[in-house]
Parts: sequence; C-alpha cells; structure tokens
Amino acid sequence: MDNTRLGMVESRFADIIWSREPLPSGELVKICEAELSWKKSTTYTVLKKLCDREIFQNKDGIVSSLISRQDFYALQSEQFVEETFEGSLPAFFAAFTKRRSLSPEDIGELRRLIDSYEEE
Repeated sequence: MDNTRLGMVESRFADIIWSREPLPSGELVKICEAELSWKKSTTYTVLKKLCDREIFQNKDGIVSSLISRQDFYALQSEQFVEETFEGSLPAFFAAFTKRRSLSPEDIGELRRLIDSYEEE
C-alpha cells in the first residue's frame, strides 16, 4: 500500500466501514447520508478511491477491509516515525513527552510493553 495517509473526512468514512464491516454498499450509502450528509455519488467516489489504495474492497456489493483498522494505523504510525524522526522511536518518544507528561499508569504500561519485547 503506497499511501497510508487519510484526511479527516476519509478517516471518518473508514471508521464507519471498520466499525460495521462487512456491509452492503447500499447500507453504506445510507449511513454516509445520515452521518456525513453525503450523496450516493460522493460515497461511491470516496469508496473507490480507498479501494484503489487497497484499504477496502467492494466485492459483489459488499464492502469490507483489506487491512484492519489496527494494522492501518500501525502502518501510519511507522511511516510517521520514519519520515519525521529518521525511524528513531526514542527520538519520537522524547519529542512526544517533552510537551505531555506521562501518568504513572502510562509509565507502567510502557514498562510492560518494553518487558514483553525483551522476553520475546
């Protein structure tokens, strides 16, 4: 998948699909009309764009994902760290925590994550 970036509206659309998949394309049109105030043509245009990017598929009128929400956002995060911090997770973490303090719960969870990777 070449492009792992989604705009704000594309993200909302993708979340609609991920939270309800698989779903008939006609139902997707109705949901997008209600939640995004989109016309049928807009829904199909955005769906085609995201299908071309191999995030979703519309096979026999049923829309489903080709990549899970979790995997998609993991790829997006990896790409961000690569592009912005030359792939350095410690550099990203240092920048992130410079403006945001970590709670004791955050620190504990990070320690558990690191410990679990050391065990593998």
